[in-house]
Amino acid sequence: MILLLGLLFFLREAPGLCLEQHGSFLFDGDFRHFAVANDTVYIATEEKLYQLNHDLTPVHSLTQKGVLKRGDNPDDPPGTEYFSRISGVAHWNSTFRINILLPFAENRSVISCGVTDNECGYCEILDLKNISNILHRENFQVGPKRSNGSVGFLVTLKNKPPRRDTFILTAIGRDGSGEGKCASDSQTVNLHNTDSNPNNGGIFSLNEESKKPAIKSKVNLEFVDGFQVDSIIYLLSNVPSGAKDNQVRLIWLEDKLRKQETLKSLRGATLGLSGGGEAGRLLASSVIPGGLPGLWSGVFSVDGGQSNTQLLLFDISPDLSGDPDNDPHFYFSKDSRGTSKMLRPEAVLLRRSYMTSVLAVRQRGWMVFFIGTGDGQLIKLAVDRKYHTACPRVLYRSNEDRRVFPRMHLDPVDHRHVYVPFQNEMKRVAVAQCSTYTTLQECWAAHDPHCVWCAGTTRFEGDCEDSDWLSIPDLYQQKMVSHKVLQDSTGELTLNIQTHVKMSKETLACQISPASGEPCRKGPPLQFPRCTCILSDRTFPPEDFRSDVRFFFRCRRCIKAGCGWSDQGCSWANEGELDKPEISSITPSMVSFYGRNHAVLSGRDLSAVTAVRMQPDLDCTTQESPVWNNTGTSLTFHIPSSKNKETVRACALLPDGSCHGDASITYRSSPSCRDVSPRNSWISGGRKVTLTGSHLDFVEGLIHGRAPQEVQLPVSCHREVRLQSDDGVANETLPCSSTITYHPDPEFVSFTSSRSGDNVHIIIQKKADKLEMTTAEVSVWGEQGGKRYPCIMEDKYESNETDFFKCEIQNPPGGSVQKLMIQYGVKTVWLAPPAEMHPTIVILRLTLIPCVITGVEL
Repeated sequence: MILLLGLLFFLREAPGLCLEQHGSFLFDGDFRHFAVANDTVYIATEEKLYQLNHDLTPVHSLTQKGVLKRGDNPDDPPGTEYFSRISGVAHWNSTFRINILLPFAENRSVISCGVTDNECGYCEILDLKNISNILHRENFQVGPKRSNGSVGFLVTLKNKPPRRDTFILTAIGRDGSGEGKCASDSQTVNLHNTDSNPNNGGIFSLNEESKKPAIKSKVNLEFVDGFQVDSIIYLLSNVPSGAKDNQVRLIWLEDKLRKQETLKSLRGATLGLSGGGEAGRLLASSVIPGGLPGLWSGVFSVDGGQSNTQLLLFDISPDLSGDPDNDPHFYFSKDSRGTSKMLRPEAVLLRRSYMTSVLAVRQRGWMVFFIGTGDGQLIKLAVDRKYHTACPRVLYRSNEDRRVFPRMHLDPVDHRHVYVPFQNEMKRVAVAQCSTYTTLQECWAAHDPHCVWCAGTTRFEGDCEDSDWLSIPDLYQQKMVSHKVLQDSTGELTLNIQTHVKMSKETLACQISPASGEPCRKGPPLQFPRCTCILSDRTFPPEDFRSDVRFFFRCRRCIKAGCGWSDQGCSWANEGELDKPEISSITPSMVSFYGRNHAVLSGRDLSAVTAVRMQPDLDCTTQESPVWNNTGTSLTFHIPSSKNKETVRACALLPDGSCHGDASITYRSSPSCRDVSPRNSWISGGRKVTLTGSHLDFVEGLIHGRAPQEVQLPVSCHREVRLQSDDGVANETLPCSSTITYHPDPEFVSFTSSRSGDNVHIIIQKKADKLEMTTAEVSVWGEQGGKRYPCIMEDKYESNETDFFKCEIQNPPGGSVQKLMIQYGVKTVWLAPPAEMHPTIVILRLTLIPCVITGVEL
């Protein structure tokens, strides 16, 4: 403790900084691609291309629409059509869908290629700084006709060093790019030119010395990623051959002088899962920059679905020892069907359901992974060089279950934000939440390589340039300080105190004062990160030193906890008499991330349980919730809120600190309200409404105006949904976008009755209004001879000024109906028949009003 306080006061005070704000950009249409270059972000949707600053403020946008027109080139085949943008045209008849989007910073351009509505290829070269400036356009097929299962990226090949030529590498998956109205020369893997030199066929051409070199494949492929690291080009793909027989293939290409030599150098390997299995499907990929070459991470689906996913770490360093062009799935010149090398993962970094994307970066000696999920979360995972993982933490959580798309990028300007794409939104999320750690101990325990402790606050390392800082070491440690006592052959005792920290300057000083008050004997100088003290024989007797310290510590801690001490250890009096608790169920077991009040845990031998302990899978800290109403077979407790959408393990806590039983609680998104039906009510109240939305079973209460209402499920929301709580569980009120309009109460005018056989038919007249009242909302009884008989509602008819409700009284004893009792909502109305009514006055227009009535009364 003295050492920790010394570290705490070692650093100077300074104002704190905060960087946890999230930026975002909403765009029209569904997301297709995005790319980042220098200080600019480019986003392609179904019909638009956006150019944004790195902070996601918009700069330019381009509508991907135009007209198809006949070509005028006499060399073109008859009927050739070209896509052309025409400014000011009110009616567009073609859409340009981007399948390849590549910023080319060295050439100050953006390459945009795809297909038009007739599935013919079209490419544009746009100004890197202003996409509204189209530098070149051409009808040419580059890449796939459909973006799924294909990748495209820029590569550089050697050509008379130090000059290097850049090409567009396209790896086309399952869409069959050569089919359709406009055929293409593209094969499975292609290299397109990026310059307009006519000697090599011109821009976008596949040609090289009158040939079109390419890699082919005879199997159904789904490419997931591709990239170049130094002189090696990597391609990763799925080879589906059945629901559980997918193979993940890795292809290496060497950077050669020519296209043909590069493509012919192909060698391959198969990526297997941990435990020896080969099945599994690659969902997302990210190479790990810096450090050891060849490290790569991938999100794999173990069972082919989304519920069982793993983040795996591989060494994919190229094996160039075998013969090239001898792969079982890919070939350049001959279909050899050779064998491939099997690669196994170096480590399983994270097992979790619904992982969809990954981005890997390096921060000092740590690998840091940002993981997107199918339910809209961004998880951060730090891993040291020995592949030990720190506690995963959630950086961002959407309120709804929105899938994160596979590709994410780091902000190239500040390296402090991650671009996270959703279906119609781009989020810019800070890579760390440093300001949430308010003490040195919290900062260190978070094991976040981006955060350091300086000037009395937790900050990003770059914000402490004028101050000394302290942070975690390069290897994961469970304790900030550890100690060891050594005894040499002469009986001399040495106390070594090790600090597991990293500092901007190795200027740590410490002072050790033994219990006797005598200073340490002269020994080696104090040197970061270790402090050494040579103890005299009089301070701790060598023969008793170990046992005395150990006994004293355990006994003192035991008694402080309220337990008893014996030779066998720490225990409590009736330990042998207690049975271990068992958990059979927790109701509810699925809640929103706001938690739930008054959950019930059922099981056996629960009498001594004092609390329910919950251990999240994305947090290293546990939460404990006290219990009440404990009957021995059931107890009540609050499920606390969670920062994350996850599954936590729950156990029953006893007074001795032991926890027994195993149950799960799943946190999901918060409830959402989309609509209220009907959207009006009569002023006296009591009308039932149906509320639609998502996760409505998590709602505990409703607020209508100022009055909480009882929830009758299924129901969505009314004006506001309130998750009611007490005893420390946070209140949350979620607004509903719809409102209720109140109208005067319905006015029933009169009724007529007629007998048909044994039954009496009743027609009730009501003034027309805006309430759209249904037959299900009206209950009617007919009074006859002082007795009431239910009138079963049958139909409703409408005219211009009157609504008519028809009902039937079955088997009344006889006589006429003297009056009606009508109930709706909370109101009762008595109605008498008119003295006389002309038979032609009732002109009926049949209109059936369908409605589903469930919900809460207003």
